[in-house]
Amino acid sequence: MTKARILMIGTAFAALAATGAQAQTAQPMQPAPGADTQAQLAPPPQNLVAPAPADPLVQKRNADAQANAEYRASKKASKAELKAADKEAKAQYKQEVRNAKINKKADKQAAKDDLNAAADRTPKDQGEQH
Repeated sequence: MTKARILMIGTAFAALAATGAQAQTAQPMQPAPGADTQAQLAPPPQNLVAPAPADPLVQKRNADAQANAEYRASKKASKAELKAADKEAKAQYKQEVRNAKINKKADKQAAKDDLNAAADRTPKDQGEQH
C-alpha cells in the first residue's frame, strides 16, 4: 500500500512539474505596432461554468446531495406545519375548556337560583312537632 501511495505521489509531482515548466516557457504574444493596446490588456468577458462531470459516481453523489437537500427542506416544512397544527389544536382545546368552565358556572348558578326560588314558596317549618 505504501509503495503504491509513493508511486502515485511521485507521478502527481512529475505531472505538476511538467505543467509548471511548460507554463514558464510559454512566450507572451507581442502586440502588433498599430494594434490597440487597451483591447489587448482587458480579456473579453467569459462565462466560466464547470462542465458536468462524466464520472457516474460523481453524478450519483451530486444527485444524492440534491435529494438530501430536498428531503431536509420538505421535512422542515412538514415539521413547521405540524407545529402550527399543534398550536392551533392547543388554542382550540383551551377555548373549549374555558367555555366549559363558564357553562359549568352558569349551570351551578341556575341550579342555585332554582333551589332558592323553590324554597321561598314553601311554608317554613315553625318548629312544631306532631
